Amino acid sequence: MDIVISGIALVILFPLLLMVALAIKLDSSGPVLFRQKRWGKDCKVIEVFKFRSMRLEDCDASGIAQTTKNDCRVTRIGKILRRTNVDELPQLFNVLKGDMSLVGPRCHAIGMLAAGKLYEDLVPVYHNRHVVRPGLTGLAQMRGLRGPTDRPSKARARIASDLYYIENLSLRLDITIMIGTVISELKGGKGF
Repeated sequence: MDIVISGIALVILFPLLLMVALAIKLDSSGPVLFRQKRWGKDCKVIEVFKFRSMRLEDCDASGIAQTTKNDCRVTRIGKILRRTNVDELPQLFNVLKGDMSLVGPRCHAIGMLAAGKLYEDLVPVYHNRHVVRPGLTGLAQMRGLRGPTDRPSKARARIASDLYYIENLSLRLDITIMIGTVISELKGGKGF
């Protein structure tokens, strides 16, 4: 299902992907894609693709410095890409490659902080979320638990949603999350 849907999505979205790539090139210098090392299944390190939304000299390849609202590092086009979550679309290639799934816990950058602490220190069962492939979207995102994790409660709620998803893994839940994500994005998304 992951391969078929991501392949079809890439074909359908190809004109949009080209327009976004051109807009990024016209807006700021540097590569169109941003690559970052993140946690994959079984804590394997994977390289995740995103459209670059920050100025090249300000990009944080480690992902430790999370983006905040009105972050001065974000380009004009980057603001639109983040608000609409279009910056995530190149991860369809990660799904096609087999590093990611369409649905699963969102993959975090290695060393990512939540409320100023490593996720692993804040939530001792953090790595339990890595028993499945990370997803392009997940239950936590559908529940609105996106963006910077500046409060411990938000970080814990995000991980709790990920673990609930894993414990209740089913095709029905995946379809519910995919439909919920599409509806959420059509209503304006929750990214920034």
